[in-house]
Amino acid sequence: MGLCASAPKSRTTPEKNQFQNHQKSNLFSYNHANSPSSNSPQKFSGQVPSQTTIGAAGGGGATPSFSEFSFADLKTATNNFSTDLIVSESGEKAPNLVYKGRLKNRRWIAVKKFSKLAWPDPKQFAEEAWGVGKLRHKRLANLIGYCCDGEERLLVAEYMPNDTLAKHLFHWENQTIEWAMRIRVAQYISDALNYCSTEGREVYHDLNAYRVLFDEEGDPRLSCFGFMRNSRDGKSYSTNLAYTPPEYLKHGRVTPESVVYSFGTVLLDLLSGKHIPPSHALDMIRGKNIILLMDSHLEGNFSTDEATIVVDLASKCLQYEPKDRPTIKDLVATLGPLQNKCDVPSHVMLGISKQEEAPSTPQRPLSPLGEACSRKDLTAIHQILVMTHYRDDEGTGTNELSFQEWTQQMRDMLEARKRGDQAFREKEFKAAIDFYSQVYLIKSGQAWIIRPDQTYLIKSGQVWPDLIIYLTRVTYTISLKIVYAQFIDVGTMISPTVYARRSLCYLLCDQPDAALRDAMQAQIVYADWPTAFYMQSVALGKLDMHQDALDMLNEASGLEEKRQKGERRGS
Repeated sequence: MGLCASAPKSRTTPEKNQFQNHQKSNLFSYNHANSPSSNSPQKFSGQVPSQTTIGAAGGGGATPSFSEFSFADLKTATNNFSTDLIVSESGEKAPNLVYKGRLKNRRWIAVKKFSKLAWPDPKQFAEEAWGVGKLRHKRLANLIGYCCDGEERLLVAEYMPNDTLAKHLFHWENQTIEWAMRIRVAQYISDALNYCSTEGREVYHDLNAYRVLFDEEGDPRLSCFGFMRNSRDGKSYSTNLAYTPPEYLKHGRVTPESVVYSFGTVLLDLLSGKHIPPSHALDMIRGKNIILLMDSHLEGNFSTDEATIVVDLASKCLQYEPKDRPTIKDLVATLGPLQNKCDVPSHVMLGISKQEEAPSTPQRPLSPLGEACSRKDLTAIHQILVMTHYRDDEGTGTNELSFQEWTQQMRDMLEARKRGDQAFREKEFKAAIDFYSQVYLIKSGQAWIIRPDQTYLIKSGQVWPDLIIYLTRVTYTISLKIVYAQFIDVGTMISPTVYARRSLCYLLCDQPDAALRDAMQAQIVYADWPTAFYMQSVALGKLDMHQDALDMLNEASGLEEKRQKGERRGS
């Protein structure tokens, strides 16, 4: 479709302690919790990352970090919000349209475009979006960004290509959902709600079969859009009032108990294959007409015992009094033991083909390092890095400087690097990681601040980022127990080669997440260094992010080509 967009722009956000653009001039101004050393890999656009990494607490490892997009980005991604790309269930009649779009890095996205003035206060919208954007779980269609541009209010989420639960239950064409898959849907959605509840997001607005989406593997996920609080012109429940929690009809408020009630309506959908009003279903349950409630398209292929448990759970969820309903944890505990066919992939049970998009080939001829990285040949990469030594550090301000004053700690760090290099050459990769880590790490809660005239030990309440190798000459300010150290380039020594070497060590020790973080740090220190991009490519490939790995490979080869042209002009 020819859809593309530029990378997300640097965010503007109401939160404090923002993660700034990674540039060498402010390399040490990170808030540690938001630094690239957090546990989740970031999405790559070929530029130095400029968005916050959100922890993948629930296993959303390949999920890009949350960021702000420009309206122009999303307009391009959706082909000017083409009606052909609307994926909202109600089409153009939906109050807030959802579009399918594609970014420059080839990632598919879902873009929810709110009606004009739906969120009149831009600060409120941004705060709410950032709150939901912190959620990361493999059972969620995670929120990855937002746009707040003039009157425009948009949300950007992971795109789920295999339709909604409503489509598979109510409008199926080839086959209905088998019983084991229906139980899996209920379990996965309860898992998602339970995770979000532990993260302080207990309220979900208008939970129904249209909010349950299926990813490329066929696994069910809960749409993140429902966690956004009510906007000025919106409603917490867009469905028929017959499906709305009684307390919402009374007071207009959504509570955690309201979410359980709505979960009960989804259980009814799964049981019956139809959208039955809860009052009618409860009459059938009280009359013990459970068989009449069950979906006839299942043709009896379900466990009566399991169906009885689910019917009983649905009945409890739909109790009139909120206090009589089960908790989210009760839902998880009840549905967990019912799981079966755990070894059968979801896409098989849904009867759909697994959607995979084969990455294309590199755009340019590759150097020996590029070839090795494209093959993920770690042995060849190791040989090349050993032969290259620290040659690429020249001109980056990272060579060993003539220090006016040395401390034992700094001599120890130099010795650690030498021992790390020796272990690296001898293929003792775990030992190399240990030695290189001694070079990087400053003790938690304190940092040595060194000046030509004397040395200070500055204590801080925060853990310092693992970015400092050697330092000298600083200016310091202490105000209200906050320590700020401004590092001057003349005395700062950070080696991208050390990061690249440790990245390879992590890969050889089967730790691709850690390898990716080190490769990112190498890029931060030396923004146009092809090796940093090549190492990111290998790590991304090991994380099964194949298109992203190819993008990094192409970026690296482009930088090598640019460097070679510069060298030819200079000769």
